[in-house]
Amino acid sequence: MRGRVTGTGSAVPEKVLTNFDIKKLVDTSDEWIVTRSGIKERRIASEGEFTSTFATRAALNALQMAGVTPEELDMIIVATVTPDFQFPSTACLVQSNIKAQNAAAFDVSAACSGFIYALSTADKFIRSGAVRKALVIGAEVLSRIVDWSDRNSCILFGDGAGAVVVEADSGDKGILDSMLKSDGSYWDLLYLPAPGSRNPASQKVLDERLMYLRMQGNDVFKLAVRAMEEAANQVLTAGGYSCDDIDLLVPHQANKRIIDAIGKRLGLPDEKVYVNLDRFGNTSAASIPIALDEANRTGRLHSGNLLLLDSFGGGLTWAAMSMIW
Repeated sequence: MRGRVTGTGSAVPEKVLTNFDIKKLVDTSDEWIVTRSGIKERRIASEGEFTSTFATRAALNALQMAGVTPEELDMIIVATVTPDFQFPSTACLVQSNIKAQNAAAFDVSAACSGFIYALSTADKFIRSGAVRKALVIGAEVLSRIVDWSDRNSCILFGDGAGAVVVEADSGDKGILDSMLKSDGSYWDLLYLPAPGSRNPASQKVLDERLMYLRMQGNDVFKLAVRAMEEAANQVLTAGGYSCDDIDLLVPHQANKRIIDAIGKRLGLPDEKVYVNLDRFGNTSAASIPIALDEANRTGRLHSGNLLLLDSFGGGLTWAAMSMIW
């Protein structure tokens, strides 16, 4: 018995923020942003829209595709670093919104690797026999923690959510293997200083702008490429596959240069690497499930395809997963 994805869904804000819009906020240009990141625009949440807003919409889309009712769900896991509240979990808010009263609900915090961490967790519960149907969501509203005066980071991030319904299946299709890794010694390369027990809400937090994410981009880039390649090879080897067997790589959409480097190292042609970074930017834990839903709804995925999901994020964390569609 293993977990098989039976439905996908996504939801993004209507508001589009282009590179030309950002040019009005900081000293940058469309050419500068595209050259360094590959991003042309991103979606930004409006007032009154929260992480749970998009998580709920994506969840309902995935449930509809799967033909599963909220009451049938045994578990809801939301991967996010921008929850509505410190507590309760965003998963509990989604549970309330969709009326999935029979499901256990909790959040996972693994930054950009969060969706694979959450999907792997759901799969393990299914393999144990404790869960039959689970809803896994990656959702972020990163625009609320971005320093819009920092041109090195504000150009990168966007908002949105993606979701999958995972059901127990004894056939050949479904999740094959997953590889979860982390190295906390690099925690300060990408983090949010406040609020938290180390830096609780205070005037100091406001004065020093500690409520905005901090990132050492060049160091993260170097570590990301090596770690994602390692995780991809390990998870393929675990299943007895090689890079030649991959039908589609769905990587975390962080930076086009990172995606290109991973594709090259794995020997994959461009048509086997899914990219939507140019339209959505880096949506952290939401990036892979949004891309997966797009690929699914546009006919890029076919029954029997070998998919490889690959990610890297703050923590530092990285993860990869293989599945037969």
